[in-house]
Amino acid sequence: MLRKVVTLTALAAAALGVAAPVSAGAATQALPAASMEAVLKAAQIDPRRADSTQTPGAHDSVLLVEQALQAKGLLDAKYVDGYFGTTTITGYAKYQKSLGYTGIDASGLPGRTSLEKLGDGRYTVTAVIAAGSHVTYHGVTLNTRTKTMLVAAEGLLGRQLSLTQGSYNPGGVDASAGTHDGGGTFDVSVAGLSTATRTSVVKTLRQVGFAAWLRTPEQADWGYHIHAVAISDPDLSSGAQHQTGDYYLGLNGLAGRGADDGPAVNPKQTWEEYQRG
Repeated sequence: MLRKVVTLTALAAAALGVAAPVSAGAATQALPAASMEAVLKAAQIDPRRADSTQTPGAHDSVLLVEQALQAKGLLDAKYVDGYFGTTTITGYAKYQKSLGYTGIDASGLPGRTSLEKLGDGRYTVTAVIAAGSHVTYHGVTLNTRTKTMLVAAEGLLGRQLSLTQGSYNPGGVDASAGTHDGGGTFDVSVAGLSTATRTSVVKTLRQVGFAAWLRTPEQADWGYHIHAVAISDPDLSSGAQHQTGDYYLGLNGLAGRGADDGPAVNPKQTWEEYQRG
């Protein structure tokens, strides 16, 4: 009997030329999806571009986020275009601060909680990326996602790496310029490694989703080491976020924004993309 009542209600609505009632559950299901994976990638790359080229596959998700920012008066309509540039970063940072976030939690790099709160009633969040809890590995602090990536790289290399600096290390090495303040970053000692082995380590780290480079004394006031940043880690500091964006754009992640001097890995990919093969 219930099925007949529902059907007759829909038919009656059609006959009167009005929309049939929609249940709350159906309305929720009808919300568009914003991919956190796509939004994060765009938020790293787009602000570092010299033009307004959009990150492939991110337009629709970024547009949903920008529309929500505009609705809250945090982004002018002319910037609601699917390009997560510096203006969108600024608008998103203002939204994070309105939630009470400070420091790297209000850098304009979207995290799951802020994305979901911003999208309440407007979109659902899919393809969630989580940094995980803080853990100690090889004597330094990392988060769970970064450790998992590093373990995978060590498995491919057939060796464990010696780490000299980890993540969540504000006030650490001055030459690091704050890149280790948040998550996703670490430095690798290259003591005793041949040139070929150093290159192999950098390449393997890149293969599993790190932006990684061999740093040399000629570049700054530091010794030889490998610097790695987990692409799309939602806890990245602003400096590390810029480095991952520059990596995608073929740059070396340094202040001078020179050409990438590391081994080529194509396609460049995140840990999630690596796992999908």
